[in-house]
Formats: sequence, structure tokens, C-alpha cells
Amino acid sequence: MQTFAILWPTITLAALSFVVIVWVAVARAGYMKKTPPRPEDFATGEAAMRYFQPVEMPANNLRNLFEAPVLFYALVPLLLITHQAGHVQVILAWVHVALRVIHTFAHIVLGKVSVRAPAFWVSVIVLMAMWIGFAIDIASAQSTYDAAIDHMTI
Repeated sequence: MQTFAILWPTITLAALSFVVIVWVAVARAGYMKKTPPRPEDFATGEAAMRYFQPVEMPANNLRNLFEAPVLFYALVPLLLITHQAGHVQVILAWVHVALRVIHTFAHIVLGKVSVRAPAFWVSVIVLMAMWIGFAIDIASAQSTYDAAIDHMTI
């Protein structure tokens, strides 16, 4: 079992989120310095969105990093506490994170949906594979446990 190895891709995905958080702050601060806001630019949430629209790609990507990756963050503790974080799960976790990095780069730097969309969908498929693998492993462990308990009570 690789148990703790699953934490490295998790830490990397969290680090990516922090990088994008800083990117958002820097982009917005630079925009505010270059184009000082008026009071009406922040009168409502919609007005603020309109004001920051020219520098919103990092913020859009940040929202993406708190959508599907939430399912990744939910799975990792389950893998750890059930001791199911084996080699395959660790490899899949790294693939998922690599695809999220590609997605972020394509979203913020390249601005290419032709790169971003496939990276997103393949990362979702990899994440689904992780969950399916976990469910199979848990079902197998449950079956083994039940058989052992049945054998002890006979």
C-alpha cells in the first residue's frame, strides 16, 4: 500500500488552487490600479462582475477548482482511512492533478477551449474511475470481512 503517497497529488492540487488565488488577487489589483473603480462599480455583485470582466479568467478557473476537485478532496480521506490508497489510485490521482494543471494553464494562459475542455472531461473521467475503483475495493473488502466473520461464528 502506498497510503500516504496519495497526499502528494492532493497537496499539489491544493497548491494549484493557492497559485490561482494569488493570480486572481494580482490580476484584480493590477486592473484596479490601471482602471480605478467608481463607487457604482461595486454597488452590486453584478456591477463588480462587470467591472472585473476583463481580468476574470483566473477567477473563473478558481471556481472550476472548487467544482469537480471537491469530489477528489472527498475521496482522498476515504482512501486513507480504509487503506485503499494503492498504486493505481495514486497514479490516477497524479493523472487527475496533471490534467487539472493543463486545464488551468489552458484556461488562464492560452485561453483555448480546444485544450481546456478535453483536459476537463478526461480529468472527470479519471476521477470517476477513482471513485469506481474505490467502490469496487470497498465491496471486495466488505465481502472478505463478512466471509471472515461468518467463518468465525461457525
